[in-house]
Amino acid sequence: MRDIFFIGWQDVRFQLRDGSTLLWLFVMPPIFFFFIGTVTSGFSSGMSGAQATKLTVVAENPGFLKEQVDLRLVANDFAPEWVESLETTAEKAPATRTLTFDAGMSNKVVAGEPVSVVYDTKSNSLTRTFEEIRIQRALYTVLADVIIADATAVSLTSDALAAVNEAPRVWALEVSPAGARQEIPSGFEQAVPGILVMFTLLVLLTSGATMLVQERTKGLLRRLASAPMSRGDVIAGKWQGRMVLAAIQVSTALVIGTFLFKMDWGPNLAAVIIVLVAWAGFCASAGLWLGTVAKTDAQAGGLGVLAANLLAALGGCWWPIEVAPDWMQVVQKLIPTGWTMDALHKLISFQAEPMSVLPNVLVLIVAAAVFGVLAARRFQYE
Repeated sequence: MRDIFFIGWQDVRFQLRDGSTLLWLFVMPPIFFFFIGTVTSGFSSGMSGAQATKLTVVAENPGFLKEQVDLRLVANDFAPEWVESLETTAEKAPATRTLTFDAGMSNKVVAGEPVSVVYDTKSNSLTRTFEEIRIQRALYTVLADVIIADATAVSLTSDALAAVNEAPRVWALEVSPAGARQEIPSGFEQAVPGILVMFTLLVLLTSGATMLVQERTKGLLRRLASAPMSRGDVIAGKWQGRMVLAAIQVSTALVIGTFLFKMDWGPNLAAVIIVLVAWAGFCASAGLWLGTVAKTDAQAGGLGVLAANLLAALGGCWWPIEVAPDWMQVVQKLIPTGWTMDALHKLISFQAEPMSVLPNVLVLIVAAAVFGVLAARRFQYE
């Protein structure tokens, strides 16, 4: 056991002397936290605190209903800009979202004539659906306002609508969730766990694997072969060194995420740590295995970067997997990064019970054991 600890400690000391390892351990994670967190903040499924959506409202001679429509659009997180007609010039880019009313809509409503409304957007399908819901809610609210004003006033005017807006609400609707609220993780809630998972794998598949290749090509492993310690102790020590490196990466990300990015890890922090420990074990085994397979340190580094980025993208580390195509959501369930991100989102975003992630933890442990056995079988001193 002393030999195992000795080898592991020496490996960690050697790794922490390397500038590139320190860069990826301590400097790059917060940079990626900020960048990915800022980019994915637009995937939020709620609109509380969200930036108002710019909307070009095209209406020729809208009349007094303009103020009421504007009021309801603003209440649904839109920033309407009213124009009489659409004009696209070289200096002015075409509008990305337009809401077009029939000309003279107020006069038509007063006369009892129908008014058609057309919404056009260049947003993706998910955003388009959400925007359509908000616009429909705004327009139906305007319709209700018109019905009440017409029924309670002598004539439908801007003053009648103002009286409706100022009138006390007779009915109060209380809304409470029927179960656990499930929102798509976004912003730093998505970025911090995702980049943590990605960088742990990246560091172990690059630095962890490269170090073993260098030790083998430089003859350092041959010296261990002549030392009074078993082959099993050497392999266990190498695995332990990588496990400590993964633990440093996880701990650093936890601290930075908590204090710098105000990350809330949910009500079951202990379960989150258990998931991350299982993930660290898998990364340690995978890094050790890659080090036994690669022939050169350049090959180990290249394969490590490729595998880490590919698994991160498919596993939902870069963006919420819920907004990805169906085939990507299927792939996520088949790869280690997907198992880990699924468990973390259950605990952090959806506040599920700790037992719900037990299958994820068990499959990570099994995968770590499989890669550990494969690494042990391929391990060579030269």
